[in-house]
Amino acid sequence: MKGQKQSRTDALEKRMAATTNVLQQVINELENIKTMIFGQQEILKQLEGYDDAIAELKKKVAEEPSKREEAFSYGETGK
Repeated sequence: MKGQKQSRTDALEKRMAATTNVLQQVINELENIKTMIFGQQEILKQLEGYDDAIAELKKKVAEEPSKREEAFSYGETGK
């Protein structure tokens, strides 16, 4: 009986170690993605017309909530 408990414990420890390794890889990949996004954002900021595009997006976002509320009031989804 003790051998079965030990083997079960060993199996659980291995699974936990494997899960930990996978989570660490995911964390590392997220850090890489974050770095790439920051780099792309800095490149975009240097492009001509960036400030105008941001102003246009702000206008669209300001208009969006009223459209969403209207769609939901009619029972439609906000697609």
